[in-house]
Amino acid sequence: MSLSPFQRLLEVRQSVRRYAERPVSENDILSLVEAARQAPSAENAQPCRFVAVTDPAAREGLARACFSGIFSPTRFAAAAPLIIALCAERATMVEAGKAIKDRAMYQLDCGIAGEHLVLRAAELGLGTCWIGWFNRRAARRALGAPFHVQVVCLIAAGYPAQDAQPRRRVRRPVSSILWKDKWGEGFPGAPSEGQNRK
Repeated sequence: MSLSPFQRLLEVRQSVRRYAERPVSENDILSLVEAARQAPSAENAQPCRFVAVTDPAAREGLARACFSGIFSPTRFAAAAPLIIALCAERATMVEAGKAIKDRAMYQLDCGIAGEHLVLRAAELGLGTCWIGWFNRRAARRALGAPFHVQVVCLIAAGYPAQDAQPRRRVRRPVSSILWKDKWGEGFPGAPSEGQNRK
């Protein structure tokens, strides 16, 4: 059975940690954020905000601020030609909180928007890597974001380096993650072998 374009996109997307020096065009950055902008959010609060960091000095300053000390394993992101800070504007979240009890919905909203963004990046031939391990306070200061803005994650993006080797990933079999009607009840026809992805 042939894969749909969307299924092929899911197969192609992977975390990239080595990037070519080729810059990401402003049109492509706009396209990435447009894809993220289309994501749903709780009560249509649209809390997501984005800072596209492309200037080498700004990227290095951001890296120095938020990838030092215990966060140094994620310093590879400084070599990406683009780092997108995915932020949440808390003033918007407070308004949405009047209608919903769980104000942490912004994390889900940002996750959905970020996934839209990385899938569009894959479609454009860009590699991305989600970064959740960084100094959030220092990142907010380095980005010049106001106090009511939270930096939820950083996404490194760029064209994969020619010598960047795809990482082989193993996914759990569907039969171990999907049940029918109640926990532990096998789902009919669920494959029992995991699918390997690069």
